[in-house]
Amino acid sequence: MALVTEEEMQAIWRPLAGDSPDEGWRSIAIAECGGCRLRAARSSPGNEEALLIGFPSLKLPAMNQLPNGHGFKVEKATLGEVGRGLNWLALVRQPAGSLDLFSSMVVDVLSTVQASSDAKEELLFQRYLGRIRAWQDFMRRGHEGLSAEEELGLVGELNVLSKLIEAGMPLFNSVDAWKGPLDGLHDFELGSGSIEVKTTIASEGFSACIDSLEQLDDSLRYPFFLAGVKLHLSEKGKNLVQHIDQLRQGFSSDAAALRAFDNCLVHGGYLDTHQNRYTRAFALTELVIHRVDEHFPRLTPFNTPLGVLRAKYEIDLGLVQSQKISLDKALQELGVF
Repeated sequence: MALVTEEEMQAIWRPLAGDSPDEGWRSIAIAECGGCRLRAARSSPGNEEALLIGFPSLKLPAMNQLPNGHGFKVEKATLGEVGRGLNWLALVRQPAGSLDLFSSMVVDVLSTVQASSDAKEELLFQRYLGRIRAWQDFMRRGHEGLSAEEELGLVGELNVLSKLIEAGMPLFNSVDAWKGPLDGLHDFELGSGSIEVKTTIASEGFSACIDSLEQLDDSLRYPFFLAGVKLHLSEKGKNLVQHIDQLRQGFSSDAAALRAFDNCLVHGGYLDTHQNRYTRAFALTELVIHRVDEHFPRLTPFNTPLGVLRAKYEIDLGLVQSQKISLDKALQELGVF
């Protein structure tokens, strides 16, 4: 089956409408991936839209191990004769969930499964659940698109990701190191060390918000660097969507890297359906790499007064006098090269 749009998916569900007091499924086959089968469906009672996936031999996890989010749930399904010989999971819209957003989710999950059609059953199942969990994170964050601050932060991280690739890191290794969207303590984890990214468009100064005492604690990961990304608004620059498209083109030669990249985007709150919101074009002014060590101004659990448990503070990176090094040198110390 060719990739479908959200509107086409809704058109597939439409003829299945109709409620019944009896529990069950009305479904239609839409694709087959390896030995797995996919069906568009509606549930009874309730009449909610669903995507069914049947696995030929996989032992399905207990219900409490399956993801549920705002607007959807995943549950085991029994289809009767039409589903005989397969173990079925249903991705179902919750009654309060937005149909448009659920349609986007189903189309995205469906494309992930179809892109993995050559994978073994267990790996396909893990990618299926992994993509749903990415959407679970997205819906937990809210689905109105990124705020201006979040948009800027993502552009900054994408600039650093591009620089890692330009420096010669393998595609998959580069995106696999990107932990910012996955709620990692630091934005990039490389070897035993890390790079934290802070971004600004301020013309003067560079105020960087530090979210916790642990964020600049180099005892947790070493060596540790802070990348200061300074951008300016420019018609000659690239907006967020253009940054993403350029990276996707680069990842097109490595399907695993592309899947990991798209997964990070959803975890980070970015959806292609929101791309018209992101019109600001940014150009890179400078990228400065600071070594975070005993000479760097910071608060950590080891240099704050007894009794201070949490702190959030700001540093002006423009005033920091600590050692600055090149990205290539930082990557050498991190063991990348």
